[in-house]
Amino acid sequence: MTTTAEQTAESHVFEADVARLLHMMVHSVYSDRNVFLRELISNAADACEKLRYEAIEKPSLLGADAESRITLTLDEENRQLVVEDNGIGMSRDEMIEALGTIARSGTRAFLERIEASKAAEGAQLIGQFGVGFYSCFMVAERVDVISHRAGSQEAWIWASDGKGSYSVSPANLAEVPSRGTRIVLHLMEDAKQYTSRWTVERIVKEQSGHVPVAIRVVEKPGSEPVQITDGSALWTKSKSEVTKEEYTDFYRGVSGQYDEPALTVHFRAEGRHEYTALAFIPGTQPFDMLDPERKGRMKLYAKRVFITDDAELLPRYLRFVRGLIDTADLPLNVSREMIQESPILMAIRKGVTSRIITAIEKLSESDPGAFLKFWENFGAVLKEGIYEDFERRAQLMALARFRTSTSGEGYRSLAEYVKDIKEGQNAIYYLAGSSLDQLKASPQLEGFLARGIEVLFLTDSVDSFWAMNAPEFVGKAFKSITQGAADLAQFAKLDHQATQEPETSTMAKFLAFTKQTLADHIADVRASDRLTESAVCLVAPEDGYDRQMEKILRNAGRLEDAAKPILEINLVHPLIKAIASVEGDALYREDAAFLLLDQARILDGDRPANPRRFAERLARVFQRSVQS
Repeated sequence: MTTTAEQTAESHVFEADVARLLHMMVHSVYSDRNVFLRELISNAADACEKLRYEAIEKPSLLGADAESRITLTLDEENRQLVVEDNGIGMSRDEMIEALGTIARSGTRAFLERIEASKAAEGAQLIGQFGVGFYSCFMVAERVDVISHRAGSQEAWIWASDGKGSYSVSPANLAEVPSRGTRIVLHLMEDAKQYTSRWTVERIVKEQSGHVPVAIRVVEKPGSEPVQITDGSALWTKSKSEVTKEEYTDFYRGVSGQYDEPALTVHFRAEGRHEYTALAFIPGTQPFDMLDPERKGRMKLYAKRVFITDDAELLPRYLRFVRGLIDTADLPLNVSREMIQESPILMAIRKGVTSRIITAIEKLSESDPGAFLKFWENFGAVLKEGIYEDFERRAQLMALARFRTSTSGEGYRSLAEYVKDIKEGQNAIYYLAGSSLDQLKASPQLEGFLARGIEVLFLTDSVDSFWAMNAPEFVGKAFKSITQGAADLAQFAKLDHQATQEPETSTMAKFLAFTKQTLADHIADVRASDRLTESAVCLVAPEDGYDRQMEKILRNAGRLEDAAKPILEINLVHPLIKAIASVEGDALYREDAAFLLLDQARILDGDRPANPRRFAERLARVFQRSVQS
């Protein structure tokens, strides 16, 4: 500020309890300090847009400098950041109106002037002085605004520490921009990182890289400016104008990944709500895909200005999608970070979600190989939608792919399963567990394999939830093979294996004894038609949860009293025949019953209920076998 300016400075007090509102602005409205730079760039871009429209009627305002630009000058030595534009600038009265009262912005007055002259068609005002401007006090202990309105022979300096008052004074024309506004931020000690080119360039590219004005950086006073954005937004172009390489470069910038996108969805919606969406499905799994908070990573822009990357723009089961949504329907005002409940945003979310799922469907039809790679990366997450998104459940179930008991190393769809279903089979059978190897070794699977009945292998945690809640697929209910009766007797075995023998009196006595002995631990003991090789297995009762769901809920502390399981016994197994034939040794028969139960637990992936008692019983049985 010049000596003359200091002598003629006018002191003003902020209106409308500005001190209190400034405190709210700095400490409540914005959760990220970086947002101040977005706001200042937004204002600068707005000023350039205003000049462009006013120059339609008065071209002389542009003079010989017709190209709009925003320049950021970094001064580490003096701990200053300067944001300068060559836009419309402000007169003294406009400066007081725009910067002296938080509740007003000058943008409304500008719109009224443009509307009156019928020259506002197509105008896109991005930011506004006023509310957003004051975010700079999050990082600056003092702010000087030097502005020279286009076409005027006067320039002015506005200065404030943001604590309740400000001053306005004339500026020397020789020391100010030929037109436009220069904002000098005298940074706080803990904000000196904003003089680092790397920091500033990263923030600009992330938050303001697509405002319609080129942005340059001067690394230190006196250095040549370097352009870091060109003032164009890739997503505003039509798909035919964008090359694959350009999409890939943009995807890497917006996602922070270095692979190539597996799928690109780029469209503009028009009608009740107008917005542009550019979304990418990564070629590999993002590192944060399994984030327990399941937060999405889509960015929201309004009129090409970054608003937030924290809005739920897609359902959580699409959180692997990267990209952005740009809309002109959302207002840029103080509540821009509090828009989660916006009905406009909810409508946009629904539209974008539908387009992404449709694109995935088309991929499954046009390129099965690429789709299977997508499924291996993201199928576990996408299946969450079967459980959560009732409206799109049928679509998501049709997209789902599964390893099955007959698929080998490949995958099968539910449509393929139903197409090859056995005559008289009314259910889609599944087996849920923690690993494919564990499921393939499950004793409950044996009877289904013996009869050639296909069983879905479900190894993701979410599988137990959606399979239990999804009522059916094209009329076929889902049924866990670890729950309830198997009802396999109606299906013939493929290789004429021995079938379950009718219960003899010896076997009936053995089943009754085992049931009585284990009464405190199991709900029932019954002969099994699902076992062909193993001696025993556990199944859950018909009502309630299947075995895997019980484990998940129990491990999460959500199930205090699990239902007692049912012990199924293979009456044709040599071990069972041998045990049943023993008479007169009550301790041995009791030990055998408990060992069979623990054997079933181990086969089910659990530990014996009492390891010490298990070891004692096993020792006694070994000792008896040696002595006999």
